[in-house]
Amino acid sequence: MTDPWVALEPGADPAERVRLLRRAHETFTTVGTVPRPVRSVVAESWRRSARAGVGPDGAARVELTDGDLGAYRAEHPLSRVMPLFRELMGTFAADGEHLLAVCDAHGRLLWVEGHTATRRRADRMNFVPGARWSESAVGTNAPGTAVAVDRPVQVFAAEHFIRQVQPWTCAAAPVHDPRTGRVLGAVDITGGDGLAHPHSLGFVQAVARAAEAQLALLAPPRAAEEGPLLSALGRDEAELVLNGRRIRLSRRHSEILVLLSQHPEGLSGDELLCALYADESVTPVTLRAELARLRRLLGPGLLASRPYRLTAAVESDATAVERRLETGALTAAAEAYTGPLLPGSQAPAIVRLRERLAGGLRTALIAHGDPDLLADWARTPWGEDDLETWRALAAVRPTAPVRARLAALEAELAAPAGRTRARTRGATYLQRPRV
Repeated sequence: MTDPWVALEPGADPAERVRLLRRAHETFTTVGTVPRPVRSVVAESWRRSARAGVGPDGAARVELTDGDLGAYRAEHPLSRVMPLFRELMGTFAADGEHLLAVCDAHGRLLWVEGHTATRRRADRMNFVPGARWSESAVGTNAPGTAVAVDRPVQVFAAEHFIRQVQPWTCAAAPVHDPRTGRVLGAVDITGGDGLAHPHSLGFVQAVARAAEAQLALLAPPRAAEEGPLLSALGRDEAELVLNGRRIRLSRRHSEILVLLSQHPEGLSGDELLCALYADESVTPVTLRAELARLRRLLGPGLLASRPYRLTAAVESDATAVERRLETGALTAAAEAYTGPLLPGSQAPAIVRLRERLAGGLRTALIAHGDPDLLADWARTPWGEDDLETWRALAAVRPTAPVRARLAALEAELAAPAGRTRARTRGATYLQRPRV
């Protein structure tokens, strides 16, 4: 297949592909291996689903109903483009006996509309507004996988991880906040095997781009007093939005801006030197040169000296997570946490901030014990080998895949030399020898 994101290549027999996929799915759920002809994107999703503890006979759970659902939808950014979704996709869904669905960034369905008989069939598997269809909850499916991998995806028939969903085919594309680039959710078309056509994937992608363009037009202009935005979670090189410009920062400049955003009172040269460099042989001249380059990049006025400080408040995504944790908004904090703070940085102060943030969120998730939030954390690169998280998940969702993953981690922990265990405050990682 030339395009791994398209479910069926031209000329493929859908019935034959379904038969092969069912056999492959049975092999995976029985012995854990993924044979051909499973696409790589689906194979990776199946593995993530299994690590999250999803079972092939599971079902979606409805999390929001009635007034709670209505209030959540009214406040969600995608409510502003629902008229556009209906205009572009409503007739297609109704005439083709399909469904139009829109989910949030957690894979929670917000709207499900379309052909009446198809909706009744979908109701039987809880493909309804308010139900959680993330990969960590129900395994491989187009809206959940689209937000998980942040790109358009088709899921055809038995590529779905849960068996009761395998009669369906769907295509979905993520929708982003045009200002920050963050995933807001996904738009999805769900129905029969005919949706495995490449045109369906291109269609939902075009609709998602149209929605992003409309959101950009609807977004109010940034107020003059609204400060710069710094994104540093999950990326080695931060991005700064400043006066409408997107500035990609070097790793060292990223570290400096993160630290100064955390210290609005400013830092002396010696304090900044100690915060950035573990090597005591690094001289103040080196730091001053970095700061001079950063000042030229940012333009005049933002970076002051004596002490080094930012003249405008810089809102960072790391600060947003901390603030939500402090107020007890755990779900919002988990949603905003897109990865470790500057994960490649070895600057001493950044390492401490990274561990404090990840550790605080992880501890709160374990204490709260929400199975979906724990499963979301466990399926991330920073959580997939986190023993304590898997123990907490097994306590609240003791499915066979979760117990199996926990047993494997505990066995690796007890293994003799040749496998070493490394712990950060935010997660536990099992490091295996390279082969």
